[in-house]
Amino acid sequence: METVIKIDGKVVDRTKETINQDINTGEVEVVIDKFIILGECKELPMPVFSDQEYSEEIRLKYRFLDLRRKKIHENIILRSKVISFIRNEMSKFGFLEFQTPILTSSSPEGARDFLVPSRLNPGKFYALPQAPQQFKQLIMVSGFDKYFQIAPCFRDEDARADRSPGEFYQLDLEMSFVQQEDVFNVVEKLLVSTFKKFSNKELMFKEFPKITYSDALLKYGTDKPDLRNPLIINDITEIFTREDVSFEIFKKLVKKGSRVRCIVTKNTKDKPRSFFDNIDKWAKDQGASGLAYFTIEKDKEVSAKGPVGKFFSKESLEEIMKKTQGKVGDSIFLACSNQKELERITSLARDKIAKDLNLIDENTFAFCWVIDYPMFEKNDQTNKIEFSHNPFSMPQGEINKINFEKPLDILAYQYDIVCNGIELSSGAIRNHIPELMYKLFSIAGYEKKQVDEKFRGMINALSYGAPPHGGIAPGIDRIVMLLANEKNIREVTMFPMNQNAEDLMMNAPSEVSENQLKELSLSLKLKK
Repeated sequence: METVIKIDGKVVDRTKETINQDINTGEVEVVIDKFIILGECKELPMPVFSDQEYSEEIRLKYRFLDLRRKKIHENIILRSKVISFIRNEMSKFGFLEFQTPILTSSSPEGARDFLVPSRLNPGKFYALPQAPQQFKQLIMVSGFDKYFQIAPCFRDEDARADRSPGEFYQLDLEMSFVQQEDVFNVVEKLLVSTFKKFSNKELMFKEFPKITYSDALLKYGTDKPDLRNPLIINDITEIFTREDVSFEIFKKLVKKGSRVRCIVTKNTKDKPRSFFDNIDKWAKDQGASGLAYFTIEKDKEVSAKGPVGKFFSKESLEEIMKKTQGKVGDSIFLACSNQKELERITSLARDKIAKDLNLIDENTFAFCWVIDYPMFEKNDQTNKIEFSHNPFSMPQGEINKINFEKPLDILAYQYDIVCNGIELSSGAIRNHIPELMYKLFSIAGYEKKQVDEKFRGMINALSYGAPPHGGIAPGIDRIVMLLANEKNIREVTMFPMNQNAEDLMMNAPSEVSENQLKELSLSLKLKK
């Protein structure tokens, strides 16, 4: 099995009973005159003619065999075709493809860098680029007004199902003299054409909805909403200030600053008690205090059935129905906590309930833009003001009217493109004004000297007539993962690492010799 051979013989038609329509050569066969063995095959550690699940360790150690298997082989071919198609489309849009440096300087923002010691400059290090951010902005300053590349990016992050440890690829693009809508227009055209070309699934929206960051957190509990899911989260905190509501546990928490949010499930009055109790138990397993629930009924007047239904008056139920568009026969799940925890558990609950009720159309792609991100956020642990997203973004509003005394109120021209609950990319209109950049960095605790030192190339270039510009960088790996209908990014990556960022096939990372360390003027001091 899997031995490589050279055959001399005559190609003939197969007999009717031996025709195999599942393969391209299924109607012919070769009558062998002679053959030579070109490459012998040892006993296989895993089957090649099967797509059954095997352990990650075996699959990655023998990735060259794993790639022979039909499904993953086709995924990698799909990846190649998608990248070629995207390149052609970007050229049609008038973009030029450029390559940016792999060895660059370390950035103080974002994830951990991969560092590369310099032999010629002892004690100094290059960093592998987390993204070509600064370089693509410099390209705009250089007078090339439409740039793209299929860019390798390197981040020392932990692995997730939708994120490779170490390296990944993105469609990096930047445009001069643009506003948000110009970037949206290009990306929407590209994604629509790509997903129509390589998938039979329907696109839910012809024009991608635009959802503000604050609305996304309120309605979906996350800035990565899956819009295939019809369930909406509502804030009904004010209901628990009413005298005719006697749900004392929630009322006491609300007085202390907690909020209450709910999810309405349509026409679930006939669901068994076990359905509701299982969701309540699931919420407790997620670290929450559970999900209270009741079902809206009406005999002569509106009432509520369920463990907490007795705590609500007719008038308060009618108010809840008005706020949530709830109807008789619908059920309502309630959660009460601080805002961050509330967003976490209601987002998870929204997904859980939708799956249990089979509400998600798996044959659909639902794209959306999330816009109006805050420029800054407060670190809960240090209580310091930090950039919430990309520090090079342009704040919204007229520059001379921005209230820098209230940095948490400043919104940025930052945006994410999301599909089926997966973030494909973040992007922004860039800050091209050095004085404004110094001001924004000072709010985050950086002195002018530090900005000049860390971003020397870019801050200098922006002082020589920089055009307004903006861009985005959708993840190639995640696009292909969606098109291939895979849940793990490893299934669309040719040579992925394992969860511990190890290449089991090539034995990387590996130890290096003392001579190599000496050449780099390095010595090791390992933690015990």
